[in-house]
Amino acid sequence: MSYLIYMLPGMALVMFASWYVKSAYRKWSKVPARSRISGHEAAQRLITRAGLYGVEIEAIGGEMTDHYDPRSKTLRLSQGVGRGTSVASLAIAAHELGHAMQDAEDYLPLKMRAAMVPMVNIGSNLGWILIMAGLFFNWLNIAWLGIAFFAGGALFALMTLPVEFNASARAKQLLAETGIIQTEEEQRGVNKVLNAAALTYVAALVTAVLQILYYVSLLSGRRR
Repeated sequence: MSYLIYMLPGMALVMFASWYVKSAYRKWSKVPARSRISGHEAAQRLITRAGLYGVEIEAIGGEMTDHYDPRSKTLRLSQGVGRGTSVASLAIAAHELGHAMQDAEDYLPLKMRAAMVPMVNIGSNLGWILIMAGLFFNWLNIAWLGIAFFAGGALFALMTLPVEFNASARAKQLLAETGIIQTEEEQRGVNKVLNAAALTYVAALVTAVLQILYYVSLLSGRRR
């Protein structure tokens, strides 16, 4: 019961963020941009403008699976985004290109987040084991160590925020400067789509912090 008390706000925020991003995408994916260019064409134009000539564009299956892969320097766009000429398609394509620009510039938060991936993958799994073992055998020092490992996930979520916010800021600026987005309504749509996406990362951070606080309170009670 106490776990639900801690986690309900995070769960509610995650559910709201998921609904909000899908709602924003559905709405603005039905609004064609006046420029009438597709997400793929917009990405190609922005790649040229930014001088990112080593970046390739590939199609990927699924919906909202768009991402930039820094290992292969590849911008992968879902069919709806790559072929779509909507405000939502252009916003998402430009956002992912923002990550390509970060990669080309050795943007520090992006490099720090990438360096954390191995540690987070190991720490999140090991942290659960240490916490559960520590609580079961009443080895509190081991459980505290598990929380320390588990906290890496929260730190990763925290480092994700500046990376995503910066990519969105770049996207908004690029779309406006190049004339791909031309009207105030289109700019408002871009802001809605990208702000909704950003909320999902905030929700992930809040959930991770609440989990840590729950286990800290649990161990603090055991100590008393």
